[in-house]
Amino acid sequence: MLFQYEAELDAFLEFLIWRFSIWVDKPTPGIALMNLRYRNERALEARGKVRTGLEGPGLTVAQKLWYCVATVGGQYIWARLQSFSAFRRWGDSEQRSVARGAWILIQRIEGLYKAASFGNLLLFLYTGRYRNLIERALKARLVYGSPNMNRAVSFEYMNRQLVWNEFSEMLLLLLPLLNSSSMKNLLRPFSKDKSSSSKEDDFTCPICQASPTVPFLALPCQHRYCYYCLRTRCAAVPAFRCSRCNEPIVAMQRHVNEPKQ
Repeated sequence: MLFQYEAELDAFLEFLIWRFSIWVDKPTPGIALMNLRYRNERALEARGKVRTGLEGPGLTVAQKLWYCVATVGGQYIWARLQSFSAFRRWGDSEQRSVARGAWILIQRIEGLYKAASFGNLLLFLYTGRYRNLIERALKARLVYGSPNMNRAVSFEYMNRQLVWNEFSEMLLLLLPLLNSSSMKNLLRPFSKDKSSSSKEDDFTCPICQASPTVPFLALPCQHRYCYYCLRTRCAAVPAFRCSRCNEPIVAMQRHVNEPKQ
């Protein structure tokens, strides 16, 4: 149920943030940590030059309302429109139908918005003004709130976050390179569950732990696998090793059951 109304919940949270921050002339929690506030750049341009970057009035009521309409209403309508078009499969309709044309129009609008956002990013890196298109359209610029700022986050917490961030990136880089079968064979002597016998292992696939419906043998070790399990692993990892003996698999052969005597 929460996933079904995810767009509504996101819009409600965005509205609460706007209501208790920008509407009452206060910065959002993230902007407050950086000692920033919104300034009405239109009123400042009418005055002329200013002495410091701290001067200038806040946003007007119209700017605040349009900010809410763009950030809360615009994002909600666009998210619902994309989910509705994807659910109705407008892109799979006939080429000359109205749904197909609406789908193409949505894709073009999204492409134009991304191109405009990229252009705004280049301007922001060059001039340091207006992070996104909404701020540029409303002339709402982020400036310093006060000349002096106390660090709200300690260096110890920042160092801890940096360490965990680097550690998680290292894991994301190394885990795909590790062979799961090799790790299982390495940790198998330390496993507490040693009750399974070798006969049971011979009749089950070491990957899916089920009885193979289409049994195939891994060559040259002759261990039995499911065809799908062995084929997909060998296709994904060219140097795939057997999950039982850790021997490289060079080929696979159909297993023929011997006739019972």
